[in-house]
Amino acid sequence: MAAGRKPRHGARPGQTSKARQHDGGQTVRASAPPGGLEAVFGVHAVRALLDRGEMPREVWLQEGSAGTRLAELVEVVRQGGAHLQSRPRDELDRLAQGASHQGIVAFATPLAFEGEASLWLKLEGWPHEAPPLLLVLDGITDVHNFGACLRSAEASGAHGVVVPKDKSAPLNAMVRKVACGAAESMPVYQVTNLARAMVRLKDLGVWITGTAGEAEASLYEADFTGPTALVMGAEGKGMRRLTREACDVLVRLPMAGSVSSLNVSVATGICLFEAVRQRQALA
Repeated sequence: MAAGRKPRHGARPGQTSKARQHDGGQTVRASAPPGGLEAVFGVHAVRALLDRGEMPREVWLQEGSAGTRLAELVEVVRQGGAHLQSRPRDELDRLAQGASHQGIVAFATPLAFEGEASLWLKLEGWPHEAPPLLLVLDGITDVHNFGACLRSAEASGAHGVVVPKDKSAPLNAMVRKVACGAAESMPVYQVTNLARAMVRLKDLGVWITGTAGEAEASLYEADFTGPTALVMGAEGKGMRRLTREACDVLVRLPMAGSVSSLNVSVATGICLFEAVRQRQALA
């Protein structure tokens, strides 16, 4: 994950800095986050930040009716000591890079991946009654897909997401926005060598099911009731060779239409909720 962003040259925390952009011949001032902080935009993402007990240091509200519309949320951050500023909509639009900010942007400490040592400790002293359900993402570099996968993982009750140190999207503001709060609550473990980490998972009793379009077995033939790691590969390329070889079994989603594949985040949701269905049937 990228380190905390520094203000652009000449900008102080809470200020904007000039960018070499032009609109109708005029220079447009580009918004910059306060130094060392990351923008968290949108109502759901900001609420998730507060729900995990983290108070943003600064909050920008869109000029106009945003303060009234978001009065309850604004009062929470005000009482928490956050510095509130009113900013024009176009400034928030530039900061959110086209995503819907819903009139509010909070600035907080950037999210960090958890180390693989934390994963091994958690599995060795498993604290939950239900067996582990992990999502492994191999080569998911698009932040929108990554955020959507985190959202599906959180909604399905998965216990964690495992990603490689390379070939993986960062935990940035866009991921937080798309994940709608899941990025704050879902543990994301970053491992140095994914294939080697999968071998360790197997040593700890986790059955690894990979997804591949050419697999003979259907998703609905797989058993997800025991300790499980579900592996999803990148769209088009699928899993890397060593990742594929480290799986215990490969399954495919049965496709009945003319399209040959699904978006990886959609496929992830289908697979995870098949695990949910199986586990609830045993409850």
